[in-house]
Amino acid sequence: MKAWKLAVLVLLAAVVAATLYGASVIRRGFSVHEPPSAFESTLARTIRSISIPKIDRDQQNPWKDAATPDVMADATAHWADHCASCHANDGSGQTAIGQKLYPPAPDMRLPATQNLTDGELYYIIQNGMRMTGMPGWGQPGELQNDGSWQLVLFIRRLPHLTPAELEQMKSLNPKSMMEMPPAETGPGDHSQPHTH
Repeated sequence: MKAWKLAVLVLLAAVVAATLYGASVIRRGFSVHEPPSAFESTLARTIRSISIPKIDRDQQNPWKDAATPDVMADATAHWADHCASCHANDGSGQTAIGQKLYPPAPDMRLPATQNLTDGELYYIIQNGMRMTGMPGWGQPGELQNDGSWQLVLFIRRLPHLTPAELEQMKSLNPKSMMEMPPAETGPGDHSQPHTH
């Protein structure tokens, strides 16, 4: 078969596949209540992978050899206060917010996250991911953020957290005004900006 005929057949197959997929999306809608299809999940992971520049993907965590108990306590507190509302204390993503995102917050204990390089995790924390609920917490032009690198250390710990650690983290989670004792809900600004 000639090369141009093969190219036309491949293009035609792609158009047919896109048309069928488009028809199924139109038929079922764009609701976040449906889990992403295998195609969507694969496409999202592929786009995430190619969207992270190689120089960032290959970065090494400067805190890797400095993961003292104090550093890990700070990273744990940061996660519980800023990340757990979407990702859960245990990294499962099983929260009211995390499961209503599209795609839902991933289970960060699983290989799909744990197999990412430290540089990839840092890049995602700093820059976010378009068309997901993951915001970018870094500042434009910021060369290094120690808090984000420490979060990478914590993410590596997620599969190994003990029940006692998870219980302790509950006290570090943000509280709504309804959950606070009356003395803590007086006038004033109780919000804390997200900083690393």
